[in-house]
Amino acid sequence: MASPNLGIKEHSHGDVELPISKLDVHGSFDVDALPVPTGREEEWRFTPLRRLRGLHDGRDISDGSVKVETRAPAGVTVETGVGSDDPRLGTSFLPTDRVSALAYRDFDKFDGATVVTVPKETEVSEPVFITTTGTEQGDAYGHVLVRVERHASATVVLEYAGSAVYADNIEFIVDDGAKLTVISLQDWDTDAVHVAHQYTKVGRDARFKSHVVTLGGDLVRISPKVGYTGPGGDAELHGLYFTGDNQHHEHRSLIDHNVSNTRSRVNYRGALSGEGAHGVWIGDVIIGEGTEGTDSYEHNRNLALTDGTRIDSVPNLEIFTGEVEGAGHASASGRLDDIHLFYLQSRGIPEDEARRLVIRGYFAELINTIEIPELRDRIMDEVEEKLARHE
Repeated sequence: MASPNLGIKEHSHGDVELPISKLDVHGSFDVDALPVPTGREEEWRFTPLRRLRGLHDGRDISDGSVKVETRAPAGVTVETGVGSDDPRLGTSFLPTDRVSALAYRDFDKFDGATVVTVPKETEVSEPVFITTTGTEQGDAYGHVLVRVERHASATVVLEYAGSAVYADNIEFIVDDGAKLTVISLQDWDTDAVHVAHQYTKVGRDARFKSHVVTLGGDLVRISPKVGYTGPGGDAELHGLYFTGDNQHHEHRSLIDHNVSNTRSRVNYRGALSGEGAHGVWIGDVIIGEGTEGTDSYEHNRNLALTDGTRIDSVPNLEIFTGEVEGAGHASASGRLDDIHLFYLQSRGIPEDEARRLVIRGYFAELINTIEIPELRDRIMDEVEEKLARHE
């Protein structure tokens, strides 16, 4: 078997058959070539389709409105209103589900794409902020392309807020020797629906790091996918989600080690509290045929803070070569450790405060890897605020 190539696209946007493992499917930019999900498919079986409110079947409810604002430091080029006929768009991916294809077909109806370019050998000291705010309920689609050229370095913050039924494709292209850090914060209002595909190409000796933080929304489903275009590429995917009453938070990562001597680390942590809270983490890693020197590991942990929650955690690892540096995965879900709580309470700390301290420590390891202090503090404050609401 051959591994998938996330970087292949026919510029005519015709069908391309992706030969791979059972983890992948055929892809196309043609919406009609991709079936409407029924919920029986492996990739959709955990998602409550009725709560997608039409995003998955393309019903003509395109009456929503979102506002996309970008703030970038000097030296970074920002283009807005870019149309789908721009040859730079869609080069890093092929939609493998109907939602992604619909978002690509229809984003022109919603003010076009946002394209951010960091020129070669430019080190950007301040983050680029791309803020998407839902202003009217109803379906809406978006597209963002971030390209960090050779030996450049940048940090990009994607922030989602407001009320919307929204699907978008995000492309991250990290050229040879470049570095890109992305923080994606889903802080939607409680009635929002968001389905996002984040596609990344990592070049030779390039580094990509992402932090996905999901706190808001009614239903949020984020699918980060990473492929490599040269040896020495390094990708780290970190994630945090706090899922409350009747919220559905789903994260589905796919790392395709389609090139030799590449590295990846995936580390997601979730906490769930309240009746009907549902957290889903699917972690897929493919180590392609003929590759060697791959170093990969993925880890997911979940805390169920109350009764009435549901956790689905599924790591998948498929290896098609015998020349692997390292590969593994781990998944653990359970309650707060009574020993930790007892230790703190025995030293005079009230039970509620002891719970907060344990959960703060549980999330702090991931939050502290975010290198923007004000954003790091804000996320921790929101986690503690949400914890207080669910005590």
